[in-house]
Amino acid sequence: MMNRIRCLRLILIFILQLTFTANLFSQSYKSGPADKDFAGYLFTYFKGNKISDEAICFAISTDGYNYRALNNNEPILDSKIISSTGGVRDPHILRSEDGRSFYMVVTDMTSSKGWDSNRAMVLMKSDDLINWKHTVINIQTRFKGHKDLKRVWAPQTIYDPAKGKYMVYWSLQHAGGPDIIYYAYVNKDFTDFETEPVVLFNPKNGKSCIDGDIINKNGLFYLFYKTEGNGNGIKLAITDSLTSGIWIEQPGYKQQTRDAVEGSSVFKLNNSDKYILMYDVYGKGKYQFCESVDLDKFKVIDHEVKMDFHPRHGTIIPISRNELKALTARWGTPVGMQLTLRKNPILDGFYADPDVLYSNKTKKYYIYPTSDGFDGWGGYYFKTFSSTDLTTWKDEGVILDLKKDVSWADRNAWAPTIFEKKSKGAYKYFFYFTAAQKIGVAVADDPVGPFVDSGKPLVNFKPVGVKGGQEIDPAVFTDPKNGKSYLYWGNGYLAVAELNKDMISIKPNTTKVLNTDKTFREGCYVFYRNGIYYFLWSEDDTRSQNYRVRYGTSNSPTGQITIAENNLILQKDPSQGIYGTGHNSVLQIPGKDEWYIVYHRFNYPNGLNMGDAAGFNREVCIDQLFFDAEGNIIPVKPTN
Repeated sequence: MMNRIRCLRLILIFILQLTFTANLFSQSYKSGPADKDFAGYLFTYFKGNKISDEAICFAISTDGYNYRALNNNEPILDSKIISSTGGVRDPHILRSEDGRSFYMVVTDMTSSKGWDSNRAMVLMKSDDLINWKHTVINIQTRFKGHKDLKRVWAPQTIYDPAKGKYMVYWSLQHAGGPDIIYYAYVNKDFTDFETEPVVLFNPKNGKSCIDGDIINKNGLFYLFYKTEGNGNGIKLAITDSLTSGIWIEQPGYKQQTRDAVEGSSVFKLNNSDKYILMYDVYGKGKYQFCESVDLDKFKVIDHEVKMDFHPRHGTIIPISRNELKALTARWGTPVGMQLTLRKNPILDGFYADPDVLYSNKTKKYYIYPTSDGFDGWGGYYFKTFSSTDLTTWKDEGVILDLKKDVSWADRNAWAPTIFEKKSKGAYKYFFYFTAAQKIGVAVADDPVGPFVDSGKPLVNFKPVGVKGGQEIDPAVFTDPKNGKSYLYWGNGYLAVAELNKDMISIKPNTTKVLNTDKTFREGCYVFYRNGIYYFLWSEDDTRSQNYRVRYGTSNSPTGQITIAENNLILQKDPSQGIYGTGHNSVLQIPGKDEWYIVYHRFNYPNGLNMGDAAGFNREVCIDQLFFDAEGNIIPVKPTN
């Protein structure tokens, strides 16, 4: 009978994991930065038991091992303003599921008034990590049945995918009883609870448990907590449902020291399968860091970790390059910290094959790239980024997801191009994209979508006479002389075809292959200036540090291309650590003879050492494009 129950439970867990994985799969991208684009870490902590130290402090790291305090290790918020007691402790920070917002919860107390003196916590929310809105929640007065409440400790937040809501959990102690971990769901504004506190976890031994920290790994929830019964340390319990009340308590303790510890927190290293468990060795005034890949066995890595401050009970989250910039802009770059924060790349994270557009409808600039950072160019969705000044770019989120929005392909979302067309006073946006080595088109009324796929590939054939190569890398161009629009594509060859006026179909018998030279690989881009048609393309392989851009000219959008002897216009610059520069688009500032080239390159500074992976972990840059008196393109000097 017991074996049957165990089998049924294993089957149930497996089904729940599949369900969770399916839900995760359908939500695997964010409108904010994706996991693959994180470039650093934010450490939130408080400093000690003096009232002046019971406040929220920030520190940053670029590698997860070396941390430097922001704001000279002084608080980033005034505890007297955000709390009811004048002090806060145990800050826990969480990024929202959409990636755009942040939630922070803290214990509202000062130790000077005694360990059993507090009844409240503080809920905080921010969209930028700089400005925070706060609400004090006094559990004793907010909810009935807590007249004998003695303390409210160490709140934390987690997203519950089963409910689609955020749960705050914390330990409560009532007079004469143990500390028990409770939970309640918060409202959408993160300003109040919308459910009564309910027990989340109570160990089988009935002893006190505090400082709960939950991390979701592969559909299972791992709860690290401090117990004060049958020993003293950090234990682990696992469940597949946060509110089921069914927890599998693991044997032994997870701390790797015999000293007293508290305030454990787990975070995952960026672009790694490693997890870090850290905890407060409070009796000795230090932190200990441990590493694991399975959240079961841990090894001490204190020798690898450096901090210029002494934290108490804190948490760490990954942050993007732009968020790192914002934090240092507000509180300064810590002394001795090298952040390599530059104007290039212009997009935050791994992106490639950028196509650029100025929208006459919105008066903004947009970049449409390949979502990079996936092994083997395995991305499956497209984003767009907007700007009013070509310097600051806003992530507008996913505009087309092959797995959801396209019926004929679900993989290899590469190298898009965009076209704005005005007809009868209304704007339409035609988004041409590569999917599964075919070319499709989707249409929207706005540059940021929603885009609707045409329902079938536009190009899924090889032109007559072509035997090799791939049907990828679309580019669209409208001839200012005759008003006709043309689609270009190809890897290993360059094809062109006239588009019908509907912009979603090819005019019959207009497809032809253009003669280039042996340097042509892919990534064609066409533009017109002062009577000259310019054809740009990429040479070599995108995994090569020598990936680069050449060009030719013509007197027709489909005519003979003339290739000058010195036609190399963009290439690597080892003196600056710049490699793999290619696959570009070109932007003309409206009404001006001012031009820019937008391209990708290996990510800096790690790209050159990544081998083939450098070719799918790329970053987008922009530099100015100049011409001489004869209309020749002057070679571009790539910059940081």
